[in-house]
Amino acid sequence: MSEFVSGRHFLQTPGPTNLPERVLRAMDRNAINHRGPEFGALGREVIEKLRHVFQTAGIIGIFPASGTGAWESALVNTLAPGDRILISRTGQFSHLWEQMARRLGLDVATLETDWRRGADAAAMQGVLDQDREHRIKAVCAVHSETSTSCMTDIPAVRAAIDRASHPALLFVDAISSLGCADYRHDEWGVDVTIAGTQKGLMVPPGLSFTAISEKALAAARGGGSARSYWDWAPLVTANQTGFFPYTPAINLLFALNEALTMLAEEGLPTVFARHARYAHATRLAAAAWGLELQCADPAAYAPGVTAIRTPDGHSADRLRDVILERFNMSLGNGLGRLDDRVFRIGHMGDLGVLTFTGTLTGVEMGLRAAGIPHREGGVQAAMNFLAGEGTAA
Repeated sequence: MSEFVSGRHFLQTPGPTNLPERVLRAMDRNAINHRGPEFGALGREVIEKLRHVFQTAGIIGIFPASGTGAWESALVNTLAPGDRILISRTGQFSHLWEQMARRLGLDVATLETDWRRGADAAAMQGVLDQDREHRIKAVCAVHSETSTSCMTDIPAVRAAIDRASHPALLFVDAISSLGCADYRHDEWGVDVTIAGTQKGLMVPPGLSFTAISEKALAAARGGGSARSYWDWAPLVTANQTGFFPYTPAINLLFALNEALTMLAEEGLPTVFARHARYAHATRLAAAAWGLELQCADPAAYAPGVTAIRTPDGHSADRLRDVILERFNMSLGNGLGRLDDRVFRIGHMGDLGVLTFTGTLTGVEMGLRAAGIPHREGGVQAAMNFLAGEGTAA
């Protein structure tokens, strides 16, 4: 039996995130008949609340799956084997999306980056300008790349597609941005937005979403790949009735409904400002410690996660291990080419100022305990900003 550790565990990974008590209590109940009127009302209510967060009037698909399932649904409903797509490699999750596309038989054109900034919209336009036969059927971008803490300017990507007069669909992974940053599915001209419950929406992993434009629905009706579980066709009816074409994750929907209510009560602009303040305070702490951010473009800083590089010759994983063992806090690890090179501080979802400053305190103590070269005063820099009610630049 493991030794008891006093105090709460600080789960400061960029997903799964800490769960609010209200969300825990909402799902701590018996299931209901998923074919009965009470569930139909719940389904319709959740879909309408999700539309507010996605800022769309369109169809919302809800799948009992991780975000990976939503990725696959976007690809198989709209594309057939051999179709070409364009992906910018901005981090590990865009890389995983690319790998999935290749396994599904798609022809993937990639734009490489140094994993220290968002996608280059101008470079995307250059590729689309050259695609005079319109072989590229979809452009894929990750809004907030969780592995690097870099954002992509989605309106700029949309503008690049439009300037090229290209008919490609626009797919956006908003898994670690939805509920953390302003996101406008309809206004930005996104065709499929992909998201999940376990980050800014403050719900356990297990539900994924697709917000779907009319153009994407038309593409699905006219073709796509063989699919069954991921098929969008039943979603149109489901959005009207609140019922699902399969057994839904009932208790997760209870949790999601409560979390969406909480976001509405706080107000989305306030939610976004809160995330921006914590992100800015984290960057102030990193600067005071003398540590380098993985994101090298200030215009691309993510609001929900900050990836920080350890000095050359020093293991980020060992730092994380020390922090977990000594101070009972979990941080995100480096992924892919950033393995053991960065540690990631999640500051998204249900997070108050005292929990947040406690997180930074754990990091600063861990830097000392692990022997990582740094300057002291990172926590103080963040607290000075927060105590002064500063707003993020």
